[in-house]
Amino acid sequence: MKSSGAPTVPPGTSDEEHSYLSHEQVLVVLVGLMTGMLLAALDQSIVNVALPQIVSDLGGLNHLSWVITAYLLTSTATTPLWGKISDLYGRRLIFQIAITIFIVGSALCGLSQNLPELIVFRAFQGIGGGGLFSIAFATIGDIIPARDRGRYQGYFGAVFGLSSVAGPLLGGWLTDAVNWRWIFYINLPLGIAALVITSYALKIPVVRRNHTIDYSGAMLIVASVSAILLYLNWAGERYGWQSLGPLALLTLSIILAVIFIWVESRSPEPILPLRLFRNPVFSVGSAFSFVLGIAMFGAMVFMPLYFQAVKGMSPTRSGLATVPAVLGIMSMSIISGQLISRTGRYRIFPILGSIIFTCALGLMTTVATDTPYALMAVYIFLLGAGLGLTMQTLTTAVQNSVEFRDMGVATSAVSFGRSLGGAIGTAFLGAIFGTTLSRYLGNHLDSSQALDLDPNDIDAIRLMSGQVRDIVLAGYSEAIGTVFLWGVPFGIIGIILSFRLKELRLRTGNDRKVVNSSSEAAVAADD
Repeated sequence: MKSSGAPTVPPGTSDEEHSYLSHEQVLVVLVGLMTGMLLAALDQSIVNVALPQIVSDLGGLNHLSWVITAYLLTSTATTPLWGKISDLYGRRLIFQIAITIFIVGSALCGLSQNLPELIVFRAFQGIGGGGLFSIAFATIGDIIPARDRGRYQGYFGAVFGLSSVAGPLLGGWLTDAVNWRWIFYINLPLGIAALVITSYALKIPVVRRNHTIDYSGAMLIVASVSAILLYLNWAGERYGWQSLGPLALLTLSIILAVIFIWVESRSPEPILPLRLFRNPVFSVGSAFSFVLGIAMFGAMVFMPLYFQAVKGMSPTRSGLATVPAVLGIMSMSIISGQLISRTGRYRIFPILGSIIFTCALGLMTTVATDTPYALMAVYIFLLGAGLGLTMQTLTTAVQNSVEFRDMGVATSAVSFGRSLGGAIGTAFLGAIFGTTLSRYLGNHLDSSQALDLDPNDIDAIRLMSGQVRDIVLAGYSEAIGTVFLWGVPFGIIGIILSFRLKELRLRTGNDRKVVNSSSEAAVAADD
């Protein structure tokens, strides 16, 4: 299995012999990479808008959450596997395989005739989605020196910003004007365009070396992550956190994780080389990504809920209401990227970003039914600004600290940590939201009022009037504010981790020698 059309590098090629692409070549390649990233980024925001119509057509309201969970489960669990395989066989071929799986899964989702079919096809789509972000960022590490990578951060921020706004708007429009199936069919032309562009432009040397695939490690990490996500989903929604069945899944996940570590320590080609954790930048960066994912995904999920349930906005209007977050991400990604390229220093940006992000979470704990949108827009902008200073900078720092042969697996580990944190954060904070809302409504409504009330039906809430409506909206505000409050401790942990992030000199296109030790990677350059 090899990447046809890409030049081959002899065995033993290391970082100092690696050649980067020119600025003109990079711009062409980025178009293909960002198209692939846009596929995955859009999927995170476009599907939620169409869920009510999907249930109306296919039925199965009690299994609705699995439309999201099935994708999240497989995409998160396979992220490290994609990174390792791309290290072995080359980025272009594996990236194209991931795109192909994603668009085939998208087509199957659009053709689904019932909810179980859709859930299975979403899981298949997620297998491809797990490779889109991780391989794209690893490829960026291949083609752009770390010192110059900041120049291009604005492009990546634009992808996330565009998907954040376009997802809800496009999903709502397609669902209303055409059919919900087109939220999946729209991935086909985007995916084909990415395949064509990467076939033409993405020609990166492939290192030929003897290798084996760590099938045992791959199966163990997929099984362990699947078990923990199933525990979070089932325990929070159906059985309670201390029920025997969910606790058995949690125990199984821990046991499989321990076995995975044991297997990886003995594998000649591990999915996740344990030696990377002796690198302080990698270990801190991975932990930071995990914590950031918990707080970030929690905030992003409940912001639209606040606008739709409390403020009565439509899905498309709630998407527009989050534009300040997009502006914060894009502007700070561009500014921090330019400063990193000019100064060669990156550590200050995760520190500032985590502080701003945590302060924004603290401010958002004050949300109420009468909070003016102008004030919320400021809070949301600060939230986005913190993320813009942090996300891409963290990836750059980790990529800069590892050897070239580990670029893919290290990048995937950062993405994996963020996705796993997001999955855990969404489930955990979702449970906090549900518990707080139920307690508030139980304390403020009598039994006859609560009996006919479905607090999860946002359309029904919009039709309410009088005292019951005021109580329900206040309950939503209280619950969402509590969610943000629980996010603050994770933000504080992120601040602590950011101060522990080591600053290493960023590699440039002129670097000739890379020195790696068990505790740090340093770069010497003859400029």
